[in-house]
Amino acid sequence: MKLFLPRYFLLFISFLTSTVVLSQQDSQYSQYMYNTVAVNPAYAGSRGVTSIFLMHRNQWVGLDGAPVTNVFSVNKSVANSALGYGISVVNDRIGVSDDNTVSADVSYSIPLAASYKLSFGIKASANWLSVDYSRMTIRDPNDIILSQQNEIDNQFSPNVGVGVYLHSNKNYVGVSIPHFLETKRYDDNISSTANDKMHFYFIAGSVFDLNSDWKFKPALLTKLVQGAPLQIDVSANFLFNDKFTFGAGYRFNAAVTALVGFQVTKAWQIGYAYDAETTRLANYNSGSHEIFLRLELFSKYDKIVSPRFF
Repeated sequence: MKLFLPRYFLLFISFLTSTVVLSQQDSQYSQYMYNTVAVNPAYAGSRGVTSIFLMHRNQWVGLDGAPVTNVFSVNKSVANSALGYGISVVNDRIGVSDDNTVSADVSYSIPLAASYKLSFGIKASANWLSVDYSRMTIRDPNDIILSQQNEIDNQFSPNVGVGVYLHSNKNYVGVSIPHFLETKRYDDNISSTANDKMHFYFIAGSVFDLNSDWKFKPALLTKLVQGAPLQIDVSANFLFNDKFTFGAGYRFNAAVTALVGFQVTKAWQIGYAYDAETTRLANYNSGSHEIFLRLELFSKYDKIVSPRFF
C-alpha cells in the first residue's frame, strides 16, 4: 500500500530524482565503532582474526521511502605478515533508488613503539544504482518533470579510496577518503540525478579501565562532504564484566542514540542502537533502529585482547 508522504519529504524525493545536482551521502551508522572498515580500509585485518559482520539499519521508521541499509563484511589478517584484507557489500534503499556497493580492502601495517601499529589501506569498490519511479506516489500524473524521467537500471560506476589507521589494543585514530572519484549520474535525458562526492572521515576512540569490572570507551566520528553540513558523532559506552555493553551517542543537530550490546560468547557479539531525532523530522517518524551481529573465527595462533571494543 502506498502511503501519503509529508510535503517536504516529497519535495526531497523530487529533488533527488530531478535535474538538480545533489551530493550523495555515504550510508549512515550509529554503531560506527564496530563497522570501521566501511569508512577506513586500513582497518581491515586489525583485529587479528577473521571478523564477519552483519548490520541492518531501518531509518526514520514510519516515513514512507526512508533509508533502509543492509551491510555484510568480512576481513582478516594474513598469518605471519603485515597484510590484511576484506570484502564488504552494502545495499541502500531510499525512496525510488536502490544503491548496491561491493568493496575490497587491502591494508599494510607497520609496528611502532608502545604496542601501536600504523596501518595504510586501499579500497576498491563497484557501485550499481537503480531508480524505479513507479515506486513513487504521483499526485499529479501530468507533471512534466516526472513524465520526462527514465528509470535507471543497475548503472555501474567504479571507485577507489584510501585510509590511515593508528591503533593499539586501547586506542585508535584514523583518517580516510573511502571514495576519491566524483561520479555524476545521468538518465537518458542527460539530466543529472545524483552526484557522488568525496567524503572525508576522521575517527578516534579509546578504552579506559575503570576497575576490574568496568571499562569505558568514548568514540568520535566526523564526516565532511561538499554540499552537506559537517556531521559529528560522539558516543560513550561502558562495558561490564567483559560481557554487557551500554551507552549513548549524539549526532550534532540531528539525533540522540541509545546503544546496547552483549558478548554472547568469545566468538559472537550482538548490538542494537536506537536513534531519536532532535529535529522537526521527529514529528513524522518513530526513530531509527540498527542491529548488528559480529562473528569472530579464531585459530590456535590468534591472539586478541578481549574485549577489543572496536
